[in-house]
Amino acid sequence: MFGLRGTYYPTVMFLVGFGLGRSDGMLSRFTEWLIMRKGEETSLNWIALVLEEAFPDVGIRHWGSLDTEQEQHAVDCLFSLLLEFLTEQGAA
Repeated sequence: MFGLRGTYYPTVMFLVGFGLGRSDGMLSRFTEWLIMRKGEETSLNWIALVLEEAFPDVGIRHWGSLDTEQEQHAVDCLFSLLLEFLTEQGAA
């Protein structure tokens, strides 16, 4: 993952590109999985849902407001959730 440097936006864009290249809807299923996990209806996509999961008491929904430490936490949370999702789907 060279070039991502533990920052949320480049990591998200890498995954979006990966998802587009696969054309299998994996990331849309990831969004659905996060919504079910949250237990309430929302129109947010996985990018914002991961931030809500990473910062539940702060209400951060956009990567533009993250400091360096929060960036790393968001990336760690993203990969943790993605790994959990893939494991449940039998894809990991």
